[in-house]
Amino acid sequence: MRYSGLPGLPFPDDPDGYPGRNEVVAYLTDYARQLDLPVALGSRVRSIGKADGTYLVELDDRTYEADQVVVATGPFQVPFVPPIGGRLDPAVVQLHSSAYRSPEAIPEGPVLVVGGGNSGFQIAEELSGSHEVHLSIGSRQAPLPQRILGRDLFWYLDTTGLIRKTTESRIGRRLEGRDTLIGSSPRALRRRHGVQLHGRAVDAAGSTVEFSDGEKIDVRTIIWSTGFRTDHSWIDVPVFDEKGRVVHRRGVTESPGLYFLGLTWQHTRGSALLGWVNDDAEYLAEQIGAFRAGAPAATAAQEQAA
Repeated sequence: MRYSGLPGLPFPDDPDGYPGRNEVVAYLTDYARQLDLPVALGSRVRSIGKADGTYLVELDDRTYEADQVVVATGPFQVPFVPPIGGRLDPAVVQLHSSAYRSPEAIPEGPVLVVGGGNSGFQIAEELSGSHEVHLSIGSRQAPLPQRILGRDLFWYLDTTGLIRKTTESRIGRRLEGRDTLIGSSPRALRRRHGVQLHGRAVDAAGSTVEFSDGEKIDVRTIIWSTGFRTDHSWIDVPVFDEKGRVVHRRGVTESPGLYFLGLTWQHTRGSALLGWVNDDAEYLAEQIGAFRAGAPAATAAQEQAA
């Protein structure tokens, strides 16, 4: 839990423990309350536009005008389900990993978990105690133990400084875009828990799923542990490339006063992690202060050209 806290309020309880969803929600709620942050709940932003140099932030019932806006919605917004899910019979129960809660909620019968990342392995392991479980792995990831010599993996990443290596460093460029399997391994999942491993799921029909090697299985339930997609369609400001990705430099866009926070590899490996997002937040706070003082920081293009 020592790596799940924000500045000004350490995460409570055992610093070597691992908080669950409810604990994180409770911590963030307490954080806003104890630090007296002006957080408005139940205020979904529908759009952000710009007119006459001012940003218009549209909600259901009101509109804010702002000189500066920070978009801190993070990278995990829209659950992604591959198109082959639409070819399955309605009798096959399908849910995204974000909707998974417990084995008790999963119907009897064979379960296929699609996705070889951390969530996929963890869900498959938990289900293996009560279900016949299959795991589809599209691409192999290097497995690393959660704890090494009694210390959490992130202790080593923090102590060595690897977690703060930037996207411009040599090691940062090598690590960017690579995922690591932490605390799980295909061998342990197969041998200790009896989970049957398969290659990439490439097609489906009825209750049958086909894999890249031609193998097929019939399933009762599919859990799509296939990640998320970023959705910035509600932002009507020209700060995106042809693929819809934010063009920025450390979260600073070319539209003066518009910033992003919490993007994956926004600046370092820790940019999208709760325990390290404060580094980027501090940097953006400096840019915001300079802008308010009448000396806005350089745009992404200007910084890159410097």
